[in-house]
Amino acid sequence: MSKIIRVRRYSGEALIPYIPDLARLRIEVFRDFPYLYDGSLDYEKKYLQTYIDNPASVIVLALDGDKVVGASTALPMKDETEELQRPFLENGYNIDDVFYCSESVLDKNYRGLGIGVRFFEEREAHAADLGGFKHITFCCVERPVDHPRRPADYVPLDAFWNKRGYFKHPELKTSYVWKDLDDTEETAKPMTFWLKK
Repeated sequence: MSKIIRVRRYSGEALIPYIPDLARLRIEVFRDFPYLYDGSLDYEKKYLQTYIDNPASVIVLALDGDKVVGASTALPMKDETEELQRPFLENGYNIDDVFYCSESVLDKNYRGLGIGVRFFEEREAHAADLGGFKHITFCCVERPVDHPRRPADYVPLDAFWNKRGYFKHPELKTSYVWKDLDDTEETAKPMTFWLKK
């Protein structure tokens, strides 16, 4: 590990050189609880193309030399899928006012260095640069407390998110479909949004 980790914002075609490393990192990190995601490089590259094609999107990369060790994505909610927009529309939000933070992934060896805080700061700065947003949001999967793959030492990130100014909104729910580890097919997972004004 280097003593200097660079954290930088990228948009559009500037992301292209980093897509293979980013796809692999997403698969690696999301295999852990609570996501338990059994992903593929082909799906990841297709998913990440959304950020290359959208000039208002951002991916914040954490780089150790040329190696991608972390990443965080975001874009305006108006450019997201119907599944993500629906809870906001049903609860009276104008989706043009909402900026969506898609996910953050970070190599285990680089946690505890303040990179997660930088990810939030950089995405919020990008939203401020774009202008016109009243809310910033993200969503996370809801797993049962007695889930068989829940590690005994698992600590949810609720306190970290609260410290950043985000609060859980149980009325804003959606679901995402993916294949869990050990499953043979995809299933819908409940997702709850956290919101910051």
